[in-house]
Amino acid sequence: MADILIYLETAQSSDGAALKKPAAEVATAGRALADALGGRLVAVITGSVAPEGVLGRHGVDEVLHVEGDAFGRHLLDAQAAALEAAMADVEPASVLLAATVLGKELSAFVAGRTGRALISDATSVGADGTQVVASKPKYAGKAMAQIAATRPSIVSLRPNAVPAAENPREAATRTLAVEAPAARVRLREVVPSAETQLELTEADIIVSGGRGIGGPDAWDEILGLASALGAAHGASRAVVDAGWRPHAEQVGQTGKTVSPKLYVACGISGAIQHLAGMSSSKVIVAVNKDPEAPIFKVADYGIVGDVHDVLPMLSEAAGSFLAG
Repeated sequence: MADILIYLETAQSSDGAALKKPAAEVATAGRALADALGGRLVAVITGSVAPEGVLGRHGVDEVLHVEGDAFGRHLLDAQAAALEAAMADVEPASVLLAATVLGKELSAFVAGRTGRALISDATSVGADGTQVVASKPKYAGKAMAQIAATRPSIVSLRPNAVPAAENPREAATRTLAVEAPAARVRLREVVPSAETQLELTEADIIVSGGRGIGGPDAWDEILGLASALGAAHGASRAVVDAGWRPHAEQVGQTGKTVSPKLYVACGISGAIQHLAGMSSSKVIVAVNKDPEAPIFKVADYGIVGDVHDVLPMLSEAAGSFLAG
């Protein structure tokens, strides 16, 4: 039992299905873990997506493809049936998947049904002998926990926490026949968001605004900097609670956990609940007029000033720099 199984989530669009951005990150982590344990790396994907491209480039040895209309939608029962069938086929030492909304739900559901140990929202995973060991931040990033699984495990990895690396090889593909479970829930319609920005958990750059931005009318300054940087835009809980922005954009303990390469916090004081959702970002830039704001304690770069003065200058500088 040294093989590693990875579940790769797909995104549905008008052009069909495609692997989501964290797929390469999960494959990279899975390849390193499989090598440490002396096993193979096997990927399971569902629906109509073609099992090619990113998989072989990032070290996958074999692809198990679960086809069928029931598996094209992200309904929990169907995805769990596919993952459990793959687990029975491979008998892996560990299962890795991205800690997305679906990934967190699916990992907990399958762990409960199969009796496997669960480590959720990990930022790294490795091996100590034959044991799988994962790291995850605790107390809003003030401490790192090292968790060893004493039995076969399921680990969800925080998106953007593991840099994707290429490890090319030929990935054999095999169709895995799985009977779709009786549907307890029917998905009648998917209504896309009015805004078509990149999903926060997949973004390399995020510009977030807090209550210090002043009000919803000033949000164009956040959008302007995000546009100049090619970034997604997020918000603090105070902003969402005030109704300025939708909950889908909330970053923090009760929102989304993100780990971008660059996180720009604008008018955000740095409450521990917000830090819990973004403190693992690679580089943090904070803009706040209060020099004692807690956000500066975690920021790599800080600008003390009024966001209404600073953001237009940042947007102009970013636009000029990226334009060459």
